Amino acid sequence: MPTKPRYQRILLKLSGEALMGDEDYGIDPKVIGRLAHEILEVRALGVQVGVVIGGGNIFRGAGLAAAGMDRVTGDHMGMLATVMNALAMQDAVEKLGGFARVMSAIPIHDVCEDFIRRRAIRHLEKGRIVLFAGGTGNPFFTTDSAAALRAVEVCADLLLKATKVDGVYSADPKKKKDAHRFEHVSYEDVIARNLQVMDTAAIALCRDHNMPLRIYDMTRPGNLMRIMKGEAVGTLVDAG
Repeated sequence: MPTKPRYQRILLKLSGEALMGDEDYGIDPKVIGRLAHEILEVRALGVQVGVVIGGGNIFRGAGLAAAGMDRVTGDHMGMLATVMNALAMQDAVEKLGGFARVMSAIPIHDVCEDFIRRRAIRHLEKGRIVLFAGGTGNPFFTTDSAAALRAVEVCADLLLKATKVDGVYSADPKKKKDAHRFEHVSYEDVIARNLQVMDTAAIALCRDHNMPLRIYDMTRPGNLMRIMKGEAVGTLVDAG
């Protein structure tokens, strides 16, 4: 096992729902504490870490729109939810002795910094965990798209999507017992087969900028470190 990490800079996408743990709503302190610990372990290897967190544990713009709310208003509420989650992660990281900065795509000067690409890269170079909040700053775009965008903007070596399943399957493994897991799949296959890895805009952005994407199970402790050390955990999506 190599001691030097395989990647110098990564962008980690966490869903808001992941922060709930066994709770029905909000943030489970045990879960966010474990995630912060794993992020700092990876940082200790010398890996620069950016993080995008969704807001689905608090608000989902698309769900609110389906219930009758104006979609733009719902998406703005969802963006604010991501800021709340990023602030919670910042607190968890700093309680463990790390350094973190929240950078929002929508200006909220009293609680966090604006997203400025060069400043974000400088934070990463100084060893700070950079938490990208506010999505892309625009309605109708998911935090998956925000993660792909930020990964490209900060020149990450790898985009990681942390989920509750151990990779990408040919079908929903909970519904089809014969569904098989891919160890490696191309961007084009993900789009053509509608494999629901990320939304199509995010996959297309990764494809157009040759940004490798790995989907892995975040519920298994140590998986993030295994990936940094070069293990083939989960499913790799790239040009094929």
